[in-house]
Amino acid sequence: MHIHPRKAFLQHQAQTSPNPMALHVVKAEGNYLFDENGKRYLDLIAGISVCNVGHQHPSVVSAVIEQAQAYMHVMVYGETVQTPQSMYAAALASHLPESLSCCYFVNSGAEAIDGAMKLAKRVTGRTDFVAQKDAYHGSSQGPLSLMSNEYYSQAFRPLLPSVHFIGQNDIEALDSLPWDKIAGVVVETIQAERGVKLANVEYLQAVRQKCTEHCALLIFDEIQTGMGRTGSLFSFQQYDVIPDVLVLGKALGGGMPMGAFLASRPIMNTLSDNPILGHITTFGGHPVACAAGHAAFNVLLEEKLMDTVSSKSELFKELLIHPKIKQVHGMGLLLAVELDSFDIVNACIQQMLDHNLFADWFLYAPHCLRICPPLTITNQEIELACTSILQILDKM
Repeated sequence: MHIHPRKAFLQHQAQTSPNPMALHVVKAEGNYLFDENGKRYLDLIAGISVCNVGHQHPSVVSAVIEQAQAYMHVMVYGETVQTPQSMYAAALASHLPESLSCCYFVNSGAEAIDGAMKLAKRVTGRTDFVAQKDAYHGSSQGPLSLMSNEYYSQAFRPLLPSVHFIGQNDIEALDSLPWDKIAGVVVETIQAERGVKLANVEYLQAVRQKCTEHCALLIFDEIQTGMGRTGSLFSFQQYDVIPDVLVLGKALGGGMPMGAFLASRPIMNTLSDNPILGHITTFGGHPVACAAGHAAFNVLLEEKLMDTVSSKSELFKELLIHPKIKQVHGMGLLLAVELDSFDIVNACIQQMLDHNLFADWFLYAPHCLRICPPLTITNQEIELACTSILQILDKM
């Protein structure tokens, strides 16, 4: 078929917005993307917190090739012993408490949220959920039901009923919830799409206490914050609060599509009985995706990439000072650069392309510029990026 990829993209590929960026990427390597003309762009968003160890890391590529040559899909998830699945699950468990040592691999973060919600219903026998206002957990109908923003959800109703919304860090609101009906409380330790807003320790401890008192499951969504993004493997480890269910995605697959939800063995076993196949997936835990994810996980640990996350975060904050920048907030290498409006952010993103920088904005905070590069970004690259951003803002 003789058709240019850009024309095929615009004519035959379903679009998510009226005006896509439409950068034609033909290669990615390390911290850079390359377009069809060979121009290279420093990647400041890592596929939205996916490519934490950089693009095409040799260890990840080798693992993909080796596993693809051995076998790809052979059977639906959970019925056969597949080494990539089993060993990756064991590796994750070795860095988590016993209460989070049983892993169910799925295909995406959204599917993992769906699975966690089903798990909470099955364990508690209850129907209701608590979610935070302005949280984002995915776009399928379960996660969409946990979205308080009517702009994104109203066109797809009816959604799941009986979802109660509270504000992040609103401890008093916990007392007004119908706890006898609550199956689970779904919390982002850091509300990324709201512009990287952090939960405080007192709030998470209060939610933990309420869930324990009322036998509801506390579900932490670490789809964006997991796998080293905030300077620890999982951001909850910096809060000293352990959830009943941990939800992962994005960087979990090392660039391949993957999600997971983790809980204790007794809790997870409820999905395998009455009914059996309480949750089932054909491609979840795909052996090639697991091989890639496990390889990336090893890179993260062996190259000690988390050790420099905090200092790189501070360097961004030190350099990104400008009259047009209201604030830079976030944790680790998940940062939001707050400007006056989406128009300024959008113009900045477009001009950043001319400066060989690739960036984006936030769903609920379009007035903020997203900074979440590969953890492998160097101090020199940070300095170059920040210099260009300040030059762009000077000219606006």
